[in-house]
Amino acid sequence: MGMSDNQDLWAALEAILMITEAPVGVDVLSQALQTPETEVYEALQGLAAEYRGAGGDGNLFSRPRGFELREVGSGWRIYVAPQFQTLVQRFVTLGSTGRLSQAALETLAVVAYKQPCTRAQVAAIRGVNVDSVMRNLAARGLIEECGQTNLGALMYRTTAAFLEQTGLDSLEQLPPLAPYMPANPDLSQVLAAETADMLWDAQTQQSADGREMNETESREDD
Repeated sequence: MGMSDNQDLWAALEAILMITEAPVGVDVLSQALQTPETEVYEALQGLAAEYRGAGGDGNLFSRPRGFELREVGSGWRIYVAPQFQTLVQRFVTLGSTGRLSQAALETLAVVAYKQPCTRAQVAAIRGVNVDSVMRNLAARGLIEECGQTNLGALMYRTTAAFLEQTGLDSLEQLPPLAPYMPANPDLSQVLAAETADMLWDAQTQQSADGREMNETESREDD
């Protein structure tokens, strides 16, 4: 069923573009939305103008956003606005210390079981945008790029640091999913409930070990 309302079309495009990790062609978007390519292209141009804070006539009608929609090669993708690139990089770096959030643990769990996988695949399983979480996990050294799909999307896998921090010798030691699979499995729930808990326990143990080491060193200094 096609998009009958312009606002619905804009919203649908945003929903798709928020989870893509590579530029998406108008033809692909047209097919997904069951909407003529000309209408999709006009909507993309309208979104791009809105994100810049400009109307079709070049006049400002809304505030500029921290992101922008660009046509790159034969496709469209949402990017961080150039003036905020340094800020975002600093934020990601600051987030590379401390405990992982529940969202990060669940995302890491998906990568652990689905690897190698793309950000779009992880986002589809979790049902939310995972770009910032994936960048955070990469900055921590827990996941890394491991090639591309035939369409050019980056693929990710866990690292040796992931095994070290979870206390695993190999990926074969990950808890098997089969015992927890319901008749109609919701993989995101399984991963969140089982593996995320395991990762949280590993973090807790690591923090406890660190405190114990600090206390031991403190007593030795005394």
